[in-house]
Amino acid sequence: MKSLRALNCLIFISLVIFLSSGCQKDEGQGGTSTIVGHVVINSFQAGFNPPVPETTYAAVDEDTYIIYGADHSTYNDNYKTSFDGSYEYKYLQKGKYRIFAYSKDSTGAYLGNASSTRPKIPVFVDVEITENGQTVTAPTLTILKDNQ
Repeated sequence: MKSLRALNCLIFISLVIFLSSGCQKDEGQGGTSTIVGHVVINSFQAGFNPPVPETTYAAVDEDTYIIYGADHSTYNDNYKTSFDGSYEYKYLQKGKYRIFAYSKDSTGAYLGNASSTRPKIPVFVDVEITENGQTVTAPTLTILKDNQ
């Protein structure tokens, strides 16, 4: 009888630990919060010469990416911007997120490459959701393009 009681107690404790650990959700989908934001483009003359923006406008149909959590480096989802440069990631859990888009490298020095091809580099903004049902507005992502 003692062994049956001990076994029941062990099963109960295991069940409590399993259920309590399963209720904690990490960053990512499955929640009730939303991140919204905008991407704008600073447009320069070809080759960024002179290095002064000619115009700034909404980044239409531009790819944005989201990383779930502060410790990850690969993106988890992407979204194209709308006609006004806006994007929206819905159904997120509480936690830290990183949003990014790709920009031209105005210096040409990315990875030691000073060529005229000017590779694209990521531009990041960090966002934290602290409550369920929250809508968080991310800082504006500003990317560079030259008229080449």
